[in-house]
Order: sequence, then C-alpha cells, then structure tokens
Amino acid sequence: MANAIFLKNLDTLKKAKSIFCIGLKNYSNFNNHKRWVKIGIMSDTTFKKKYGPWCMVIGAAEGLGEAYTIALAKRGMNIIMVDNQKPLLDALSKKVEQEYGIETILLHLDLYEADAFEKMSQQIQKVDCRLLVYNAAYSLIKPFIDHTTEELDHFIDINTRTQIKVVHQFSLYLIEKKLPGGIVLMSSLAGLIGMQLVTPYAATKAFTWNLAEALHHELTPYKIDVMACIAGATATPAYLKTNPRYGILKPSVMNPSMVAELALKKLGKKTLFIPGCSNRMNYFILTRIMPRKIAAYIANRTMGNMYVDKKSTNSVK
Repeated sequence: MANAIFLKNLDTLKKAKSIFCIGLKNYSNFNNHKRWVKIGIMSDTTFKKKYGPWCMVIGAAEGLGEAYTIALAKRGMNIIMVDNQKPLLDALSKKVEQEYGIETILLHLDLYEADAFEKMSQQIQKVDCRLLVYNAAYSLIKPFIDHTTEELDHFIDINTRTQIKVVHQFSLYLIEKKLPGGIVLMSSLAGLIGMQLVTPYAATKAFTWNLAEALHHELTPYKIDVMACIAGATATPAYLKTNPRYGILKPSVMNPSMVAELALKKLGKKTLFIPGCSNRMNYFILTRIMPRKIAAYIANRTMGNMYVDKKSTNSVK
C-alpha cells in the first residue's frame, strides 16, 4: 500500500514537472524570442569587452571543458587551456585556433600536484586574463569504504585544494590590477543532498557551491562576477562511461554545449545557476516541497538503482 501511494505521488510529480517545463518553454518562446535574438547578436562583443581578451579553462580537454573552450572561442576569447590529457588538449587547441582565429596557451598539468596552482597563477599574470572557469573534477562511483587513501587525496587536491588556491590567486591578481573579471565554478546537483556511491564527490561539490556564493558577496564590490554552475546529469564522456541504469526516475541528460552556453550567458546575472528546466524543477521539488528526509531517500534510492552494479565488494556483510 505504501509503495503504491509513493509511486502514485511520484507519477504526479513527474507530470507536474513536465507540464511546468513545457509551459515555461512556450511562454519564453512567445514573449521573449526577439529579446533573446538581440542578446545573442550583442553578447559576443559585450562578453569579450567585459571578460577578455584572455581566459583560463581548467579541465579543458573534453566534455564540459571542451564545450566551454569552444563557447569562449566563439566569443573571440584567447584561452589558456589546462588539462592532463595532452593528446586531447593539443587537438582541441588546433581546432579552435583554426576555426575561430584565436590564440591558445597549453598547460599540461596534473592538478593533484602541489605546485599546479602556482604554474597556473604564473601564466595568468603573463597575459590579460580576466575570466577563470574551473571545470576540473575528480569523480569515482563506488562505496566510500572502497576508496583508497590516494583516491581520497585526489578528491581533496583536485576538487577543493587546487580550486580554492587558484581562485584566491586569480582574485588577488584582478583586485591588485583593478581589473573587472569573472569566475565560473562547476558544481553539481550531487552537492545538494549527500548521495551514496558518490560521497566524496558530492561533499566537494557542496564545497564549490558555498565557495561561489560567499565569494560573490566578497568580490562584487571589485566588479568580479562569481557564479557556480550547478549542473545535473550531462552527456560527457566521463558520465557516459559509468553506464547508468534508469528506472522510474530518469534524469534529463543535458548536452555539454548547452550547459556551457547557458552558464556563460548567466555569468554576472546569477550567483547559483542550475541549467535545464528539469534540473531546476527537481531542485525545487527536493528543497521546497519534500521534507529533506524524504528527498534524501529518493535521491539515494535513485542513485542506488542507477549503479546497482557498483555496490561494495569490501563491505562487511
């Protein structure tokens, strides 16, 4: 009986979400299409004037990083591209230079190295870099007790330590030079509620979310825009390799290019931005309608069903 009621309410929420998204999309198309066309024409020049001529994308080689790189290249921005995947980074660099006539500087770095942030900071100061996109992230899907200490160090080093240090140095650089600028930090809806199988990742994404929100208030007086892009499921190579299994709740998987474009358009307008109507509706339901205990139960049940094959092999039975 309880399961029947649960499924009925779940179905109602899904229908409400669908109606909400369709209505919002139609309203936007009907009332705002001329305004958005105008913004689309003007945004590239305005964007480069405000945040250019150089930017840095950390974690640039593939997935969302590649999408950010291409989106920024389309806006005429020169790009410092940072990643540890040299072949992919080199190929993407040649592509954007040839297609968009921009300049690139490549840094092949492992972000868990202690001096990674220093190398990035030095390069930032060599050019007029006024936009930072921290997209790099370390993620594994497995029970917490199955992680090695080295893996846990990587979560801390890549997702928090290097991020906060390079953001700190970049902020100081802009303030000392009295330059306006922007910072985009990639977070995740996984940071909204603690979820099994991605425990360290979810914790670090909550860190990023709060870092961006706090920095927004500290850096706005210096004309530095700070935003966390809180993405949901995105069709990146890393996500697709996890082979998720979908059940009753199937997440709306977004295209990386769409996420990057939407995020860049919202920089300077939003502090915490959730791309995608479905993702925003999920956020609203989980945080405004449901008690946290129920929201956490649904989120964890969904995660467990998606990755049932990732259950612990080392757990005490």
